[in-house]
Amino acid sequence: MYFQHSADIWRDFPALAPGLLLVDGISPEAVVRDQVAALYETADARLAAVASEGELPEIQAWRRAFSTMGLKPTQYRCASESLLRRYRKERSLPEIHPLIDLCNAVSLAYAVPIAVFDLANVAEQLEVRYARGTESYLTFGGETETAPEGEVVFADAAERAHARRWTNRQSGLSAIRPTTRSALIVTEALHDTAAADVERLLQTLAGELSAHWTLASKPVQLTASAPRFDF
Repeated sequence: MYFQHSADIWRDFPALAPGLLLVDGISPEAVVRDQVAALYETADARLAAVASEGELPEIQAWRRAFSTMGLKPTQYRCASESLLRRYRKERSLPEIHPLIDLCNAVSLAYAVPIAVFDLANVAEQLEVRYARGTESYLTFGGETETAPEGEVVFADAAERAHARRWTNRQSGLSAIRPTTRSALIVTEALHDTAAADVERLLQTLAGELSAHWTLASKPVQLTASAPRFDF
């Protein structure tokens, strides 16, 4: 299997800084509340310094990207902005699965989107690219949609979109479940210090995850000159 961004994505978004981790031996029994609480404190400090999450440079960069893609950034938000908005209002996030809970908490702390894919439901590859208009997308509600041509999707070899509108919404097909054993974690940033911040995010995430499961890879950062991760 492999993961990559298409050449068109690198051309149109040269500031892109992606990072990846592979995790094996996942089980839903891990207890991560203390780790999550500590990460929430980091998020609290960042939110306290701004009037809203929309002022954070990480979020502003994604809003500009969504505008470039022809999307209204206050209608379609990147995943980290959606999490921050919910957290700011409710002061917590629902417990879903320990892996997701940790990744969501790290995403809050860094204001950077993190996607997690169950590899058992991904066919051969994941490529972030412009849709051809043929990719099917399974919602969390069980409905099947077709991604329109030109939308940025996470596509596999079976022409299935595992995320739509880039970092806006993942698919229910490869969502983490109690039966998940191996997962690919993808984080992406576009702001001025994205590469350095993604490196720090990956180190934080690796430390949190390794306390419970097996890291099947070292943290990996991709670039336009080295855009592919084989695993």
